[in-house]
Formats: sequence, structure tokens, C-alpha cells
Amino acid sequence: MLIQSVFAAARQVFSPPLRRILWKSLALTVALLALVWAGLTRLFGLFLQGHPLSADYPIIDGIASFLAGAGVFIGLAYLLPPVSAVVAGYFLDDVAEVVETKDYPADPPGRGLPLGRAILYGLRFAGLSLLVNLIALLLFFIPGVNIGVFFIANAYLLGREYFELAAGRFRSPEEVARLRVEHRGTVLAGGAILAGLILVPVLNLLTPIFGAAMMVHLHKRLEYVPTKWAPARR
Repeated sequence: MLIQSVFAAARQVFSPPLRRILWKSLALTVALLALVWAGLTRLFGLFLQGHPLSADYPIIDGIASFLAGAGVFIGLAYLLPPVSAVVAGYFLDDVAEVVETKDYPADPPGRGLPLGRAILYGLRFAGLSLLVNLIALLLFFIPGVNIGVFFIANAYLLGREYFELAAGRFRSPEEVARLRVEHRGTVLAGGAILAGLILVPVLNLLTPIFGAAMMVHLHKRLEYVPTKWAPARR
């Protein structure tokens, strides 16, 4: 079920209907990361300018600036999940409409999330993801622990967020939560795939579109699996 969803999403990411959305997603993701980079680099620059050693020892200022820039670059990897959440929330309805129309034409179409609800979902998840990844960033210099915390935390967060966004087009928040809990192992495994993708440079920029398409497919397949509180669709 999950593997089928993964291959279906991978097949569609570069298909003509999603290609236009993909380019917009990449542009927005890169723009947000660039803004974060510029802001943090500026803050470091202002801090170094006010430090007394920067005036007395220019070479120290240069080394510190280089290290600060490298540190910001590493930090951006930990900021990609919350940025991905914001981008996914913005483009999910567009991706879902393409997937549902092409692969599930006989099913009733999903309802686009209200703008306020979509923004709330994105901001809520982005804030929680930012907090968790900042904690993971603090563990950066502990070998083994840092990657483990980063991966496990984001597997849970990404799986939960993308699934709720996809299922929310067809169900109430309460029904979405019950369905996610009922299939928490499958949803977590889907999140683990997205967390692994985030660890791969360049490919991690595809996370919003790929994650949205994958979870749309997964939710559709889970609709035909009976649960404790609802029968399977026929």
C-alpha cells in the first residue's frame, strides 16, 4: 500500500500536470531558504561588528564570518522541514486536484481546505517542526544522536502533517485524527520516507510536491481498509 503510493507519487512528480506546480514549489522553497540565510547572516554580521575583537584583529573577524556562514548553511538543513510544511500547505490543494482527477476520476472530488485552516495547519506544523529541529540542531555535535533525533522527529512530524493535509480534503479534523491513529504505523513509515528524502541534498527540495502526492495516494488506499470505527469503502 505505502510502496504503491511512493511509486505513484514518484511517477507523477515530473509529469506535465505537476511540473508547473513543481517549479513554483521549488521557487518558493528556495526563496524562503534564501530569506532565512540572508537574515541569519545579517544578524551574525551585526554581532561581529559590535564585538571588540573584530576591530583589533581583522583576521579573527574574517574567520568568524566564514564559520558563521558555514554554520548557517548547516542550520538550513534543520530548517527545511518547517519550510517544507509551509510550502506543502500552500500547494497541496493544487497537487491533490491533479492526482485525484488523473488517478481517481470516479471518486467524489475533495474539498479545498479553507484558506484560514490551511494557513493554521501550515503555521502550526511549521512552529512545532521548528522547535523540534532546533532541539536536534543543539545535538549536532553528538555523533549518532543528532541524525537519529532529526530522522525520528521528522518522520513523525512530516507523516502526520502531510497525511492530515491530504485527508482533510475529505474528512473532518476528528475523522482525520482517528484515521491517522488507526493507521499510525503506515503514516509513520510514510513520514520516514519523507524524512529520508530531506537528508538528500537537492532532492530534498522535491519534498513538498512528492509528499503531498504520496499522501493523497496513501489516503485513497486507506479508504478501502476497514477500521475499528468505520467500514471499508466499496
